[in-house]
Amino acid sequence: MSSPPFALKGGDVDYPTGAPALRMIGYEEAILSLLPESVQAVYCGVGNPFSLGAIDPGMAVIDIGCGAGVDTLFAALMVGPGGRVVGIDITPEMVERAKANLKQVKLPNVSFYQASAEQLDFLPEGFDVAISNGVLNLVVNKEQALAEIYKVMKLGGRLMVADQVLVGEPPQSKTGIVDSWYR
Repeated sequence: MSSPPFALKGGDVDYPTGAPALRMIGYEEAILSLLPESVQAVYCGVGNPFSLGAIDPGMAVIDIGCGAGVDTLFAALMVGPGGRVVGIDITPEMVERAKANLKQVKLPNVSFYQASAEQLDFLPEGFDVAISNGVLNLVVNKEQALAEIYKVMKLGGRLMVADQVLVGEPPQSKTGIVDSWYR
């Protein structure tokens, strides 16, 4: 499989990023059109968590591993002014980037915090939906992270995840790892 022209170089692996990737993986155009191109350009994810179900106006959403905040802002546009969206990321530089992107769209129902998926300091049962895009595979203590996500979700809440999951034995060679990237 050849790499698309909109790929982020990640060592030996390329994957789609930016506005072309958002469209390729099916983000809703009506909502995308409300995000500035400069915000869309910093998208980096492995899939479309929003393809897994509706996020309705008025809902509370937490974005685990928000990166530059593209999915967080997308969710904020879905929930509207009556909802709220919180993005968390473990990397301070990404939280600052997300806050800078927020200034471009001026959504009062969004906040960003530096935090680990393994320690979510939010009230129990405070969120209707948790989203995550390409992050849970990177979390060291997945059981702890999932317990924390479950703790902050309302009864009947939904976890909508786009991620990479290894099935079977990991490839032993560098070439095998690169060749299996898109599976």
